[in-house]
Amino acid sequence: MANLDSFVKSSKPRPTPIATSQEIRDRGSTFVAYAYRAYSPQEAGEVVKHVKHVVHGSKPATHEIAAWRCMVLRPGHTGLAGPDDFQLQAGSDDDGEKWAGEKILKVMQTESVLDAVVIVSRWYGGTMLGPARFSHVETCTHEVCRMFKRKDEMDECMSTLNSLDDILANLRSQLEDLRGGEHTATLAEKQLTSRNEHAKRPDYTAMVLAEDLPKAKRLINAREKAIQAVKLSIGKSASSTAARIPKSAQ
Repeated sequence: MANLDSFVKSSKPRPTPIATSQEIRDRGSTFVAYAYRAYSPQEAGEVVKHVKHVVHGSKPATHEIAAWRCMVLRPGHTGLAGPDDFQLQAGSDDDGEKWAGEKILKVMQTESVLDAVVIVSRWYGGTMLGPARFSHVETCTHEVCRMFKRKDEMDECMSTLNSLDDILANLRSQLEDLRGGEHTATLAEKQLTSRNEHAKRPDYTAMVLAEDLPKAKRLINAREKAIQAVKLSIGKSASSTAARIPKSAQ
């Protein structure tokens, strides 16, 4: 049986929730949902244990209702062949709140959330809520699923933006070489330029923390346009340089 000591002694980093819902209180009962990343049903199970024994160790919930949806490798496949190498594995655990796990799973399907486990914790207040309890479970789940997807989209935008920044810096360096004479720059000068480019890398911390997706998408669009403009300039500079070289030297 997992316990607090086993989690404390574990060398693995503790799971961190990607999203946490607002609490819903109704006639003494409290509901709150959490969304964690999970890339397999086994990992989802470990997260549920962590929430039950560590996060709520000092104040156990009456029910830790959970559902997960994970894309995992098919047996005998490597993942190199593309999406067909993967299969969806999904499931749920009512933890004594009959049918509640299926409610969470249904919302995850509707919201198209993958590689995640959603846990809705309920502290029973002594009054039976009837069907209202399922409504609260679904409301909490919708909230964390939408937050989870927004975080996923932000992560994807940042990956794209950082990649575009690297491409743009490389293209600008090529353009400088063409305009200034590639063979006139010393190794020390090139190293200094590289350090300066690294130092000038944009700081997106505030944007990421604010999850400002519109701004991230605007920046991606701006970087793509800048890359096209620099590529055009490189083409013109290369043509100009070639035109200045005597035919006998070509």
